[in-house]
Amino acid sequence: MKRVRNIFNSIDKPLFFVTLILFVFGLLNIVTASSSESVNRYDMSLFHYFWQHLKMLSIGLILGLFIINYPSKKYTPFAIFAFLALLIISIFLLVNGEAHKGAINWISIGGVKFQPSEFSKIVIIVCLALMFEKYNKKLRTKNINHYDIIARILIVGVMIPLIVFLQKDFGTMLIMLFIFGVMFIASPILKIEKFRVIVLLLILAVVGSFIMLGVKGYILSSEQMERFNFLNPCSNYETGGYQVCNGFIAIHDGGLLGLGIGNSRQKYSYIPEPHTDSVFAIIAEENGFLKSLLIFIAYIYILKRILNLASVSNSIRGRYICLGVACYIFAHILINLGGLFGVMPLTGVPLPFLSYGGSFNVSLLVSLALVQRIHIEYKNQKIKV
Repeated sequence: MKRVRNIFNSIDKPLFFVTLILFVFGLLNIVTASSSESVNRYDMSLFHYFWQHLKMLSIGLILGLFIINYPSKKYTPFAIFAFLALLIISIFLLVNGEAHKGAINWISIGGVKFQPSEFSKIVIIVCLALMFEKYNKKLRTKNINHYDIIARILIVGVMIPLIVFLQKDFGTMLIMLFIFGVMFIASPILKIEKFRVIVLLLILAVVGSFIMLGVKGYILSSEQMERFNFLNPCSNYETGGYQVCNGFIAIHDGGLLGLGIGNSRQKYSYIPEPHTDSVFAIIAEENGFLKSLLIFIAYIYILKRILNLASVSNSIRGRYICLGVACYIFAHILINLGGLFGVMPLTGVPLPFLSYGGSFNVSLLVSLALVQRIHIEYKNQKIKV
């Protein structure tokens, strides 16, 4: 009990309580958002998705408790093993994966579906943070060749996103590349070398696109191309715009004060699987604009707390882990709500704390545990940088 008390006293309690409130709210909202899907479409209990979501949150909590108690300086062997394992699994899924909504990146174990690419995001963050710390002084030293180190960094940051793209999961690939891009730009690599690497990656991307176009005849699949009907989705209702259009209707119907908890109309077969990537539309419809605004305030607060810790952390790995986690959460918010509001393609990316999704929520809890571990070390330890 004394150990638990010490850990609780050392964590970032404001961050803990705000994220706890969002998780609880998201869990309870899943009951109302998924009610039509559970009962009418799948003939299951009203609380089916609630219990499934709670089960995955419990798994994430157990993993998070382990991470909080484990020093970040000992992460290296676990990070290497996890990266290699996820790389092998990603390659395997590319050949033998289970398709879901057009993406071939799901695997079933004991009847439970997992999305390994969700865990890859966190593993990439940790691996990059550890590499930036290990090679910090060497990368900052001028007049020596750093490209062997940069090559390793690129393998960690780009290899799995490339495979995920080939698995036709465009949204997940974008998030991974966004995380890598921000961490790469913020890395200790010299500016001229960053510029050369970025130019090289752009050239390779263009060449790769032309090769793919020549071999397969397309770059994005027909399912992915349909999602580009986002600028005026209601005029393209029958050709891919129906989900975003019905999201607009839900948000509009909610008005300032909402229709009331459980009174959403759009969840009844209008928005497919409303408890997943379109969950905010149901929240806005039932709670209204004013209450939904609190979610945006909570998001801003969470990101600010994590970035503040990134700026004051007394270890290089801690700074980059916090930066990566902040990018991870921000990218999910941006791409999910951007798709829902019709300012970018809807890619099926879950909304942090609120969307139903086992793999993502386990990964999210692990990422928050990493941040709390960095906060504990910042508060209680004197780590020499």
